[in-house]
Amino acid sequence: MAEQFVLPLTNRPVLDAGSFIIARCNRQATDFIQRWPDWPSPAAALFGPKACGKSHLAKVWADMARANIVSVAELIPALENKNAAAPIVIEDLDRALPDVARDHVLIGLLDRPGASVLLTGRTPPAQWPAATGDWHSRLQSTIAFQMWSPDDEFLSALVQRHFAERQLHAPASVVNHILAHVERTPDAIAEFVHGIDHKALSEKRPLSLRLVMEMLGDNESATSGMYTAPADQQI
Repeated sequence: MAEQFVLPLTNRPVLDAGSFIIARCNRQATDFIQRWPDWPSPAAALFGPKACGKSHLAKVWADMARANIVSVAELIPALENKNAAAPIVIEDLDRALPDVARDHVLIGLLDRPGASVLLTGRTPPAQWPAATGDWHSRLQSTIAFQMWSPDDEFLSALVQRHFAERQLHAPASVVNHILAHVERTPDAIAEFVHGIDHKALSEKRPLSLRLVMEMLGDNESATSGMYTAPADQQI
């Protein structure tokens, strides 16, 4: 199997509603987020693997609800400097050690009149660390939506959108080859398309499968379908 090509990232991704792609891997979570403020409970959770879009969808909701966004590690100091009554996104709930004081703060946030809290983590909420039985019970009963790793539908649309933003049409062969040989994350795909666009402009060449193959750095393997990134571009 060909090694995947990964470019070093230089730009922060744009996380807004206009750049969020709805696909099978996130449709249920997206439908629920769009129902706000008509939620059946004050809190909900998004969970799934790295690069599945949790933070992006959480940012979409934060913009909609005018919510503060904090990491679980920064929760207590952040609340001292922000409006504690405002909607809030708390990220990475599964990546902190159990803490009694933080559990009480989290329970307090959920118990506020009119509270709106969105939580994120990589594992289901029932598996998140809890130092108190009350918070553990709250996590077990939290409405939660799993977000899967980006699938072909999502990634194909992402590749096509990045090219369309540059007034380029991507043939199916180009899209399929990128999905087969570039790391299957939104960040890596965005950076690869940026590199292709730069190469096409600097060399005054049209977008083509040959150009993509050259960008991957192994022209001699064109007949075998195996393309390996140069060593200095692999991570």
